Amino acid sequence: MPRAITLACLLLASAAVLAQTPPAGDGLYLAWGGKAGIRAVMDDFVPRLAADPRTAPFFKGADLEHLTIQLTEQLCQQAGGPCTYTGKSMEVVHEGLGIHRRDFNALVEILQQSMDAKGIPFGAQNGMLARLAPMHRDIEDH
Repeated sequence: MPRAITLACLLLASAAVLAQTPPAGDGLYLAWGGKAGIRAVMDDFVPRLAADPRTAPFFKGADLEHLTIQLTEQLCQQAGGPCTYTGKSMEVVHEGLGIHRRDFNALVEILQQSMDAKGIPFGAQNGMLARLAPMHRDIEDH
């Protein structure tokens, strides 16, 4: 099983014990290189999402620059940085898209590729994935 999918499964299994609100000043923001580092990962990640045949249908016609900005804000906030995510809730944004666990896992795998490409340390990758994992409940079609 690919490393990203294994990580996703482990993180999703432990999501119930993870806090929804990230602690401020815990070092994850700095480990990602601050907002500029997060933006660099998102600049790599969003085009991958739009190009990967598993996820591309969900992003057809999307404003990719706006998506990159929103994801940067969201991950910056999740990392304990000085950002505030101002977008819609995950449930509202993904409503009716028919996203299933396999789609969520594909996204996590692509995020892993982008984090690796931008040199995010493994521990910082896991830290961010742990904070994002609970979102699957609001993203996946039930």
